[in-house]
Amino acid sequence: MDFGLTETQEIARKTVRDFAEQEIVPQSRAFDESQQFPSAWAKKMGELGLMGVFVPEKYGGSGLDTVCYAITIEELSRADASAGVIAAVCNGLVCEPLLRYGTEDQKRRYLEPVARGESIGAYALTEPGSGSDAAAMRTTAKLDGREWILNGTKSFATNATVAQVVLAYARTGPKKHDISAFIVPTDAKGFSVLKKEDKMGIRASDTALLGFDDIRIPRDNLLGEMNKGFTIAMATLDGGRIGIAAQALGIAQRALEESLKYAREREAFGQKIAEFQAIQWKLADMATEIEAARLLTYRAAHLEDLGRRHTYESSVAKLFASEASHRAVDSAVQIHGGYGFIKDYVVEKLYRDQRVTEIYEGTSEIQRLVIARAVLGK
Repeated sequence: MDFGLTETQEIARKTVRDFAEQEIVPQSRAFDESQQFPSAWAKKMGELGLMGVFVPEKYGGSGLDTVCYAITIEELSRADASAGVIAAVCNGLVCEPLLRYGTEDQKRRYLEPVARGESIGAYALTEPGSGSDAAAMRTTAKLDGREWILNGTKSFATNATVAQVVLAYARTGPKKHDISAFIVPTDAKGFSVLKKEDKMGIRASDTALLGFDDIRIPRDNLLGEMNKGFTIAMATLDGGRIGIAAQALGIAQRALEESLKYAREREAFGQKIAEFQAIQWKLADMATEIEAARLLTYRAAHLEDLGRRHTYESSVAKLFASEASHRAVDSAVQIHGGYGFIKDYVVEKLYRDQRVTEIYEGTSEIQRLVIARAVLGK
């Protein structure tokens, strides 16, 4: 299958890279240290159409394809992984399910503002007692007349401290998979941010513990069918994993570029360290794995554009890209030697930012489980 990029996709890459180089890269370190949400980045990303890349123009999006979306997240993450995940959540975890399962009214009220960048979206599936086993959630939603009443706690909710809308999942029946999806405005009474997490990496992207205390939302804020929320969550994560694969890819690409630059400048034993075979082989392995990760990621995105199921392909892309990125940033730090351990060099930050790509939206262990089931025909 030919993955040569179209003119539109090449323009998308250049547009995002120019923006990222000019406005994200110079401020990246400061936001990493302060842990402040980069509102100016988010605003500009919205203006450029990067919060709803594949959302049709009639709903406020850019109307581009999923490959353009993957390119967008890759380029944002190359500059700063926090910017990448902010956009990835709005696109893949909020806009995509609203577009696929939302009513026309829900699309107008909630999808359009997020796609246009006028509001920020967040996603709340994980709970303190349920991570990989998402169906073990305890948050409940009970119908009371024309309103749903939600109670529970959600953890690791990205964008949640600044979001205007959260897609949340709650138990609506006695069976394990009796789970439904809900659109929760953050100004609803009973919604609270209990804690903003202090993270190792992607520190400009806020991650929060949320409390739902008798939140009342309209009956019409049910997304999709009742008790079909687990299906929505799993389908959403198929697309979301394309975003995380692209994020890992962007981090790895930056690690390679920084390593090449340093190896060409640094001297040891009377020559540039790029002349040493040990360094060359590290660079060669990095470049090879990045190319493979890019092809796997774009393949999954292409299948999404074709309207085909891509659970297997997205899991393969996410697993390989995240672990290839791990190896890339590890090699980058090693190539930099002692300087790789110093915050003055960006590879130190890349090392911290990369690690979560092997954890969120399905750990590497869960990806292997999904892949194994597919190859075994289960």
